[in-house]
Amino acid sequence: MKKLIFKTLLLVGVSGAVISCSSDDDMAFNQEHSQTQNSKESQTAKTQTYDIRFGLLSQNGTKILSGSYDLGGFVATNTVTGEEYYTYGGSGFQSVPQYFEGLPAGTYEFSAQQGQGGWVGYGSVIGTVSDAQIDEDGYVTVYVPIAWEE
Repeated sequence: MKKLIFKTLLLVGVSGAVISCSSDDDMAFNQEHSQTQNSKESQTAKTQTYDIRFGLLSQNGTKILSGSYDLGGFVATNTVTGEEYYTYGGSGFQSVPQYFEGLPAGTYEFSAQQGQGGWVGYGSVIGTVSDAQIDEDGYVTVYVPIAWEE
């Protein structure tokens, strides 16, 4: 009886060891997957981000970086990926400038959301976010045009 139990346990142990060993194909896949994942992580870490300062552009062309407006917030939409980034999404009156920290480099359509009162309508502007657009204050400043106001 003892020999039977010993042989059974030995057989189970050997079978478990054989099953748990991975083939070279599995190892190659795991190394390839690991390299791909590390590559993606390093690309993400290397992506430059920028701090954005939003202002408004009046109908007569004046750049506005102060005051309160019927404004729900600003939106930056990546023209390649379609990914959207929002500033404060409240309704009603908001003050400018508004800020967004950490916008990845790229080309965006910048727009504003109408506020609760519906007294001001906003257009959009397309711009590239890169080192070349950083101003003396350390921001990429974007002026979204006012399309109409009541």
